[in-house]
Amino acid sequence: MDSITAVSKVSVRAGDSITIPCLYDSKYRNHVKYLCKGYYWSSCSYTVKTNQPYSSGKFSISDDKTQRIFPVTVKDLMDKDTDYWCAVEINRGDDIRKYFHLSVTRGKSPQSTLNITISCKYTTAGEIKWCRLGRNCVTGSSGSIDGTTVSINSSVPNVFTVTMSGLTTQSSGWYLCVKGDFQMPVHVTVTEKPTTSNSFATNDRGKICFFFPPICNKEYTFCLYIKL
Repeated sequence: MDSITAVSKVSVRAGDSITIPCLYDSKYRNHVKYLCKGYYWSSCSYTVKTNQPYSSGKFSISDDKTQRIFPVTVKDLMDKDTDYWCAVEINRGDDIRKYFHLSVTRGKSPQSTLNITISCKYTTAGEIKWCRLGRNCVTGSSGSIDGTTVSINSSVPNVFTVTMSGLTTQSSGWYLCVKGDFQMPVHVTVTEKPTTSNSFATNDRGKICFFFPPICNKEYTFCLYIKL
């Protein structure tokens, strides 16, 4: 991979926040990453950088060098918050970058919820996909991603549901609801938990976790981070 991988177009609701994961090649692990705002690369303006992570309450950035992803967050979205670039600084060369567009609406935006099944709501035309960022996608009614079985049901108008089966800790990562040109990033975290006797759910700042009784002497926690 010689450049940055990220979503290209996302529909979001005014006033909400969104986090866009930007995946980069390992050779850029120690480079500075940043978010640039503006339609034209030549005239876009810095908003936040990993060596200066705090700019304002509106933007934030971090760098997960293990997974080679730097998530950028835009908060309190307004109509003018539409055009951005994920970028990596290159010494003695042109910075590499990936443009993405935020379609800010006043109605409901696509949402994702977790009850073992993830529901992806849409208002656009185009092919339906469920993808793992930087890896493969599932189209049609079924498939698999990294050993996890995926089934897609699109029988209900304006929504398709994705069921992920056989989840393990290796299933953790960024995924995409895709419908045509629109893409909604979803972060799924699967972690092991000490054995407990009851099932319950928690919700902490957008992280929804479901704890289940032990399976094969292990108990897993399924967590979905929703960034809207």
